[in-house]
Amino acid sequence: MSYTNFQVGEKFPLPIKNQGDGGLFQIDSNGAMFILQLSHTDVIATEAFRTGAMELGLFEDEGIVFFLYKIDGIFKEGWGDSPLGIHLLPPGNKPCIADLDDPVMHLYLVDTNLQILLAQRTVTLDKDFHAMLQKKVQEQLESSITPGAFVTTLQRVWQKHSSKDMSDNALIKQSVALNIPKPPTPLH
Repeated sequence: MSYTNFQVGEKFPLPIKNQGDGGLFQIDSNGAMFILQLSHTDVIATEAFRTGAMELGLFEDEGIVFFLYKIDGIFKEGWGDSPLGIHLLPPGNKPCIADLDDPVMHLYLVDTNLQILLAQRTVTLDKDFHAMLQKKVQEQLESSITPGAFVTTLQRVWQKHSSKDMSDNALIKQSVALNIPKPPTPLH
């Protein structure tokens, strides 16, 4: 098993094909991962991602599952969405349900211009959210939709639903509390 090292301030170690702003939701042998790519960030956005309150959700339409996210301090418009594209992966790269045994999601904020990891965070998923994610991933793995049909269906779903509409009709949501680390205690 290979180990991928994620270091804040260093080049993001995974390839990112889409260089635009937006989110990428994927599941692999390291578990659930969400990568938020932004071309314009500041210290406030970075700290909001690293420590701020968030809301997460899952939405499904026409067999496509979307990860929903609302991050205070980054998005003034509200919710964002990112489809789970298991159908686009080659057979050898598809996850297995055991990849979701650990109820956590790894979150990464990446500067798209420099490909630098700006912040990372690990969120523990609620029992119900984790169970729903496992169920939907299993359904995706059992689906026979082709990559071409997936893309066509995805475009149709995006035409029907805004991110806010997806949020209003989410299968499940989870709030993530503000998490500001306590300063170290002096030794003397």
